[in-house]
Amino acid sequence: MNHLRHVKIAGTGMYVPPKKIDNKDLESLMDTSDEWIRQRSGIESRYHIEGAVGTSDLAVEAAKNALKAAQMSAQDLDLVIFATLSPDHQFPGSSAILQAKLNLDTVPSMDIKCQCSGFLYAMNVGKLFISSGQYEKVLVVGAEAHSPVLDMTTEGRDVSVLFGDGAGAVILEASDSESRVLDFALHSQGEFADKLWLEKPGTAGGNWINETDYKERRHFPYMEGRYVFKHAVTRLVEVVNETLELNQLKVDDIDHFLFHQANLRINEKVAATMGIPSEKIHSNIMKYGNCSAASIPMLLDECVRNEKIKTGDKVFMGAFGAGFTWAGGVFVW
Repeated sequence: MNHLRHVKIAGTGMYVPPKKIDNKDLESLMDTSDEWIRQRSGIESRYHIEGAVGTSDLAVEAAKNALKAAQMSAQDLDLVIFATLSPDHQFPGSSAILQAKLNLDTVPSMDIKCQCSGFLYAMNVGKLFISSGQYEKVLVVGAEAHSPVLDMTTEGRDVSVLFGDGAGAVILEASDSESRVLDFALHSQGEFADKLWLEKPGTAGGNWINETDYKERRHFPYMEGRYVFKHAVTRLVEVVNETLELNQLKVDDIDHFLFHQANLRINEKVAATMGIPSEKIHSNIMKYGNCSAASIPMLLDECVRNEKIKTGDKVFMGAFGAGFTWAGGVFVW
C-alpha cells in the first residue's frame, strides 16, 4: 500500500444553533430533573434549531469554519461527504443541499448514513479518495438536527434529554508531512437494529406511516438503553485495541482519545477498562449532548481551537451507534 498518498486534516470547524436548552428547561416539559440527567449521562445542556433551520444550514457554518482554518475557499473542494441520520429531506441527500449552499457548481457529493459512527466512516471514505489520487481536497461533515423528531414528553424522556443539534467538519487533503490520517477499523451488526432506531416513516411493513404507527409512537426514536450501553462499552474497547494494532500503536502512544459523545458514563467505563489516563480523554457532552455524527468533529475542533492538540500528537477517535455500527481511527496532527 506504499504507493497510496498520505492524507492529513487541513482544517476543522464546528457550529451549534443559538438556542441553548439547559436541563432545568426540560423540567417544565417532562418529569425529569437536572440531577437525574447529569447522573445518567453527564449532560448539562444542549442546543436546538428554531424556525426554518435544517441540518444542512448547520453544516454550512461548520464547513465555512473548517475552510477558514484550512485557508481554503469552497471552490478548492473536489468532493463533499455528509454524514447524518437527520437529513433535511428523505431525498435528495443533504450532501447535495450543502453542495448547492456552498455554490459548488457540479462538484460531487454523497451522504453517509452510519449514525453515530457516520463521521468516522465518512473520514475513511474521504481518505481513500485522496489516497487513490482521484481527488485532492475533500470536505467531510457530520451534522444533526435531532430536535424536530424528539418526543419532548415524559414518555419520551429517556431519549429526548440526551440529544442535541450541531455540526462539525474537517478538510482532508494530500500530505507530504508527518501530519496524516492513519488507518480505520469499521464494523456493523444489523441484527440489533431495533435496539436503537426510528422505525417510521419507512417502507418496511408495506406502508410509509399510518394511524397505528402514530398511536404506537413508532415515529419517535426508540432506544433500549441498558442493552445499548453494554454493547457500546464492549465494542469500543474492542475497536480501540483493533485500531491501535492495525496502526502498530499502543495505548501509551496515543496523546488524545476522542470518543463519541453519547454518554459520559460509557466513555468513563471504557477508559477504566483500558487503563486510559483521564487527562488523555476529552469530553464536551456536558455542553452539547449527543450530536450523533457531529459529536466527534465538534469535539475535535474544540480541542484544536483550545490548543489541546499539538503538532505531532497522535489522536484516537472511536464511535458506537445505531445499526449497530462502530468504528475507530487514528491521525497524527
